[in-house]
Amino acid sequence: MSDAPLILGVSGLRGIVGESLTPEVAVRYAGAIAAWLWKQQHGDVEPTVVLCRDGRNGGESIHSIVRGSLLASGCQVIDAGIAMTPTAGVLVAHHLADAAIIITASHNPSEWNGIKLVVRDGKITESELDQMTESEVIGFQDQLGAAAPSARVANELIEQFNEGTNHWVDQNQVGSIQVEHHADRTHVVYVAERVVQELFHKYLEPLPQSFVVCLDSVNCSGATPAEMLCRKLGSRSVQLFGDGSGIFPHTPEPTKENLSGEGGLCDAVPGLKADVGFAQDPDADRLAIVDEIGEYIGEEYTLVLCAMALMEARVGQGGSGDGKPVFVVNLSTSRMIDDVAKHYGGEVVRTAVGEANVVEAMKSLKASGRDVVLGGEGNGGVIWPEVTYVRDSLSGMALALSLMARTGKTVSELVEMVNGLGPTDEVKANGYTIIKKKSALAKKSDADPVVEHLRGIYEGEGDCRVDLQDGIRIDWDAKGVWAHVRASNTEPIMRVIVEAPSSAEAESVAAAIDGQIGEVGEGTSH
Repeated sequence: MSDAPLILGVSGLRGIVGESLTPEVAVRYAGAIAAWLWKQQHGDVEPTVVLCRDGRNGGESIHSIVRGSLLASGCQVIDAGIAMTPTAGVLVAHHLADAAIIITASHNPSEWNGIKLVVRDGKITESELDQMTESEVIGFQDQLGAAAPSARVANELIEQFNEGTNHWVDQNQVGSIQVEHHADRTHVVYVAERVVQELFHKYLEPLPQSFVVCLDSVNCSGATPAEMLCRKLGSRSVQLFGDGSGIFPHTPEPTKENLSGEGGLCDAVPGLKADVGFAQDPDADRLAIVDEIGEYIGEEYTLVLCAMALMEARVGQGGSGDGKPVFVVNLSTSRMIDDVAKHYGGEVVRTAVGEANVVEAMKSLKASGRDVVLGGEGNGGVIWPEVTYVRDSLSGMALALSLMARTGKTVSELVEMVNGLGPTDEVKANGYTIIKKKSALAKKSDADPVVEHLRGIYEGEGDCRVDLQDGIRIDWDAKGVWAHVRASNTEPIMRVIVEAPSSAEAESVAAAIDGQIGEVGEGTSH
């Protein structure tokens, strides 16, 4: 048996192709998903599943295996071919499907692939659908909220995978295939219409200002829709890596290191005199931004600029909406979102790390009547509920461009605008510094005493707040400093994330926390 890792969790399944991710593993996981979907059905109505892949080289084999497994389980398959993960979310609502399966390993290197699930949380019968007007159907589709499965569902799927649960049918019950030829266009229209109509009160017109946009889609699923979106919004795009080959031109995660190589996005934006650079990961649910002078501003700014875009539009329309606007993010996301929320009279609600946790909170708050404007994560994941409850790089691009058009500011000027909302002079001048470290643990169970130890140190202090939803997050609001300490779900390490007005202060806080973790380790080793 191979020693290569097979990772199962809320993000689905990932493994090394041909080693830990084999055809047999793909069949078992797809079979477990199909069995779970059949359990959710009322009567004998076959589950309808959207299927697509991120376009990475070699992904067609896993795609074919999963498609065959779904057909053998009696599912109706809507095959979208190569498409973004958020496009799958849009298609679930568009087709009233029950779920979507995406063949992707997200930002993992080329030897990896995986199977990711998106599920719909609303149900309707065909008879009910027949009685609805066209506008009621559209309204229902908008409220479906396809999203990553909850931890409960993910654990149930893992259990069924481990047990080999399936729902194989005989030859008379095999499912059917419908090919979706317009997936990219459907998604682009969803995004463009909502940006133009809701933010500028126009109908099918471009943004008020045109831009030159440089794109790096790592030759995968985001390339075509990113270009289509730019055209739809009246801008011109230049695609660096969008040939559809699925061969990565660099390590695919959209980080500064991976975009700063010779001839990369940071070089190309000023070289082409572009206004902005956008980088996607292979399944295009994350977005990183490069400013007009070639500076990688970081994925943390993506969510913040999108939040500003929505709030500036409200201000421009003479109001801020009904009730206090709410932004939902995880505990590891920069406090820049808090600065922005405070500026516009809003509120930030934080959740445990994980897209599903953010979405669950967004839906719950919205159901209770709260004005949920935006959600997401600091890794460049923007969740705009007007489009889909899946992290969506197209929504991020459109909102960032709309902010540039509304304010007339360059990206670097918008970054200064964000920094200017900070709590200290240092932040206003230079922004925050965020660092991420790993601290070894002998075993994962050592995490609990570490959290309790840190809780005992910091919970009683009057100058900080403590949040225990996911490990421990400590906020020193007056200083503009926070730290989040949590155990990894996949490695025997404790993740330590610290943000502060200066690198020296961030390093000092991280060192102090690392020392405290070390003390607990010494104590448990005796």
